[in-house]
Amino acid sequence: MAHVHVCRHGQDMDNVHGILNGHRDEPLSELGRSQAAAVAKKIQESGVSYTAIYSSPLQRAFATATAIGAAVGVPVQVRDDLIERDFGILSGKPYADITKYAGDNVLQGDKILYFLSSEGCETFDRCYERAQGVLADVDAKHPAEHVLLVCHGDIGKMLQAARAKVNWEDGLRLPYFANTEVIEL
Repeated sequence: MAHVHVCRHGQDMDNVHGILNGHRDEPLSELGRSQAAAVAKKIQESGVSYTAIYSSPLQRAFATATAIGAAVGVPVQVRDDLIERDFGILSGKPYADITKYAGDNVLQGDKILYFLSSEGCETFDRCYERAQGVLADVDAKHPAEHVLLVCHGDIGKMLQAARAKVNWEDGLRLPYFANTEVIEL
């Protein structure tokens, strides 16, 4: 197995405005850029040596990964399967609209209200399966090596759940995954 660390991207402009982003490709905010620089410095100073850094294709994650990669001298590789969960009709809507579109089909996490379904969204079952596939591939390519995955909140939670071998629902109940937080799986 690989030694996998997961990092969530820095704050983006949708985060600033309280907008659900999903596949929206918004840039990092000024704070997000400083968060990316700070986490890059923290990782560099930690002495962890990554063999590979993989990133979601969305610019908020890629910019965060690029800052880290530059600090530690590791090129960033894009993995499409690290993209955030597709929020369907809720993409671009304010957080406050979750119950308007998802009704009671929600789960309250410690800080986030997760919608479990809405028109056109990727289910957590599917997101969890995608996370399992990412981990299986990384484990096969990088046995006993340190790997960093830079991604998003929902797919990050599913990566944590898959590695811990708990179901997706229990994964959503794990502690909040903050911007530029790095978690060892």
